[in-house]
Amino acid sequence: MSDGPLAGLRVVEMAGLAPAPFATTMLADHGAEVIRIERPTPTVLEPDLLGRSRSVLHLDLKAPGTVDAVLELLESADVLIEGFRPGVMERLGLGPDVVLERNPRLVYGRMTGWGQTGPLARAAGHDLNYAALSGAIGAVGPADQAPVPPLNFVADFGGGGMFLAFGVLAALVERSESGLGQVVDAAMVDGAAMLTTHLHSMIGDGTWDGVRGDNILDGGAPYYRCYATSDDRYVSVGAIELPFWDVLLDGMGLAGAELPDRDDRAQWPALAERLAEVFATRTRDEWAEVFAGTDACVEPVLEPLEAPLAPANAARDVFVEVDGVVQPAPAPRFDRTPSSTPRSRGTADAETLSGWGLSEAALGLLAPGR
Repeated sequence: MSDGPLAGLRVVEMAGLAPAPFATTMLADHGAEVIRIERPTPTVLEPDLLGRSRSVLHLDLKAPGTVDAVLELLESADVLIEGFRPGVMERLGLGPDVVLERNPRLVYGRMTGWGQTGPLARAAGHDLNYAALSGAIGAVGPADQAPVPPLNFVADFGGGGMFLAFGVLAALVERSESGLGQVVDAAMVDGAAMLTTHLHSMIGDGTWDGVRGDNILDGGAPYYRCYATSDDRYVSVGAIELPFWDVLLDGMGLAGAELPDRDDRAQWPALAERLAEVFATRTRDEWAEVFAGTDACVEPVLEPLEAPLAPANAARDVFVEVDGVVQPAPAPRFDRTPSSTPRSRGTADAETLSGWGLSEAALGLLAPGR
């Protein structure tokens, strides 16, 4: 039995690309028992960190009797997660109408780019497209260059997987009152748009002028941006409030110096240039040492391989090592029902499936050779 606040929750996952597996990983990290259904010859990353902490069934869903066996498996599940284009699960014989008739308590989580309905529902797309149409990346990057693709953090993971996990948990809370499951339609474009809520507040009150790279939080302000250091690395500066700004100037040796007015947007470029000159005189790690233990809101910009080694991250075990692979630890944390360290994915054998109440016929199809 897994540990964590979701221990006892049973999840069936239809293997797919990043956002749906990420949602499932969030559930698995906190104790849910997950069985993932993959094709007989899947193509996945190795190590597959988005496949951690679950058991895997390799199934040909077109083989006779297999879909019926999966339906029987779903009768004992609390949650189904799938990330196919609209209509695929229906064509497989595993659509919501069929599944919820067999198990009315099931929460049926669906992850798509454009949603189950709408003019783009069946169109192809990727994180960059969903984030673009939501307005999210139109605000990211220098004003004189193209918008910057934020890897696939904004739509796949932030706007997709996390919103699907939230939707599933919300439906489970509602089920505790109604006794009924429901379909969760999580679209990456919806979630990415939701992530821009604060931006729309700034648009509404006039603090965002509509020009990329010219505002407080998009790198326009000299007190909220990254600066290059003498070793061609970077430090992040987030000294928005005046008390933090004063500490920043003190650490840089600029306290009392005549500087362009930080409250005058027209002088932001000149002020940023002055700060850039000073930051370029020391290495990233030297500046980190200067500001360590202060409220200057200055931190080194770490490469992904460096982050697990940062003392603050190590002290909180932000990253863990599983089977020789360093990876992020489950988040958030729970004081009374802490979650276990993740484990590598395994095979869903007869022993794994025995507690799901399957018939001998279904076990024979799902775990042959037992």
